[in-house]
Amino acid sequence: MTETTNDTAQRKLVPAFAGGGIIGALGGLIGLGGAEFRLPLLIGIFNFAALEAVILNKAMSLVVVASALPFRAATVPFSEIGSHWQIVVNLLAGSLAGAWFGAGWATRLKSETLYKVISALLVVIALVLIFGHDAAAGQPLLSGGAQIAAGIVAGFAIGIVASLLGVAGGELLIPTLVLLFGADIKLAGSLSLAVSLPTMLVGFTRYSRDQSFSVLGRNKTFLLVMAAGSIVGTFIGGQMLGIVPNAMLLPALAVILLLSAIKVWRHK
Repeated sequence: MTETTNDTAQRKLVPAFAGGGIIGALGGLIGLGGAEFRLPLLIGIFNFAALEAVILNKAMSLVVVASALPFRAATVPFSEIGSHWQIVVNLLAGSLAGAWFGAGWATRLKSETLYKVISALLVVIALVLIFGHDAAAGQPLLSGGAQIAAGIVAGFAIGIVASLLGVAGGELLIPTLVLLFGADIKLAGSLSLAVSLPTMLVGFTRYSRDQSFSVLGRNKTFLLVMAAGSIVGTFIGGQMLGIVPNAMLLPALAVILLLSAIKVWRHK
């Protein structure tokens, strides 16, 4: 029987806080919501049903993304993010629509095939980053109208993925920002968060129409404890951002992509 009550959740508050903290640190350091790691945790360890896990995952990713942006500001100030507002708007033009449609599909479609496709895509992007990031660093893949069109299409696809899996989409947004727009990896992390936040809010609003959304009300204590752990984690990760060199972040992201691909491939 699926365990989704407060009584069950309270017996797992320590692992909830610890898991939230570790995953939150990824958000602060790299610019991720960490949802690919949290989703298997919610399903495999805490025994939430699939759609309920996606909704809880989306809520936790919102906490991570919202707290990571200010915690990273010492290294990547808001003024620098603002100076690249065109990139954010370009991606949002596609991702907001993708998030709305993706959330609607998630509430009524089986997603086994999509998980396999996403896994393969994560592997391809990881390989591109590992073997091609030196050549791509600082050099946008496209320019002008072609870049804008590609940004909208990429944003739409990422918005769908973000809603279907309850993720922030940073694992796809950061490589897109680095490869398509030539952004520095640390700046790409913060720009990714700026795109993820409104995208996730749209998906979250769409999910609120489904009856499974009540899982948040039934598990308030669990939710608050994991959120607290996530905020502690994003603070730690944000402080590490000014210490960890760029050369380490891109390979780290590639490893995370590969691990995420395995997690998503195995997800049922």
